[in-house]
Amino acid sequence: MAPTLDLFVPGVVYLDIIFTGLRDLPRPGTEVWATGLGSCPGGVANLAVAAARLGLRTGLGTALATDAYGDFCAQTLCDQEKIDLSASTRIDGHSPVTVSLAYDRDRSMVTHSHPPPLNASGLVGALPAARAASVSLSKDELPWVRRARESGTLVFADVGWDDTDEWPAEALAMLSDCHAFLPNAVEAMRYTRASSPEEAAGRLAGLVPVVVVTCGSDGAIAIDSATGELVHAPAVPVAALDPTGAGDVFMAGFILGTLEGWPLGQRLAFANLIASLSVQHFGGSLSAPGWGDIADWRRLSADPGYAFLDDVIPSGEQRTVRRATATIARLSDAQDHG
Repeated sequence: MAPTLDLFVPGVVYLDIIFTGLRDLPRPGTEVWATGLGSCPGGVANLAVAAARLGLRTGLGTALATDAYGDFCAQTLCDQEKIDLSASTRIDGHSPVTVSLAYDRDRSMVTHSHPPPLNASGLVGALPAARAASVSLSKDELPWVRRARESGTLVFADVGWDDTDEWPAEALAMLSDCHAFLPNAVEAMRYTRASSPEEAAGRLAGLVPVVVVTCGSDGAIAIDSATGELVHAPAVPVAALDPTGAGDVFMAGFILGTLEGWPLGQRLAFANLIASLSVQHFGGSLSAPGWGDIADWRRLSADPGYAFLDDVIPSGEQRTVRRATATIARLSDAQDHG
């Protein structure tokens, strides 16, 4: 039976509250003012929303609390972004919350959460059939990843920051069941003990079919282990407002290009482009561009490296995407604007 989803995204959804336009970060005993404020679903919702806005049939496997924050996230994800929540559940308690402070083209975050209820496979519910899935690597075994690979699902992996500063190689063991690994340059170099992103990518290429190392304003590099193809794609220069979720938007673009069978260079260029477009708005998930944003950028760009967009941008009028707003909407507001 054909998969019902293009992408399945398991993990934790946070309620993100993002402050932007800070002239400085707060020091003990001081107060700073922000010129911008947004709120939106965060965590794995960043990837799910970005993929859904590109037209991928996206499912989310998470536990959403029954408080007002959880209601807001559920309404936004299901009604507004049309994400399948059938593999998710609602639980009593309070939602995990992250406060993000965007400052000087970077951000600092404060988070409060409790561990979500997981089954023996590390999922909230059953593993649905999907063409692709995402996972964040950890030292803990996640049996569903191997089952996904064995069923033909392409698993795309990233990795979180190691606050122990140990960066153990055991955390990469799961890559044997993954199709692609997309760390940032710092993560890649720490795990491989390499002195450059290029060296790190070369070492990781022996562990996974496709490795992509994102390098911020220096773009991204990718290696196809099967062919030995090495590609570098420069970043698209933009005025950045908030980098929250840019890596997730990048991954969504790379997954789309992979499922569509694009050449490696086009996948990398497209992922760079939409990640750059996302940082022009605040809010991780709701900063993700839709095809209308991509079409608008293409009409203003003469970059020959993006000529392939003329063949992949869907024809017809595109749905206008919503951006993060300053307040948590009342349920009536969410229903009126869904």
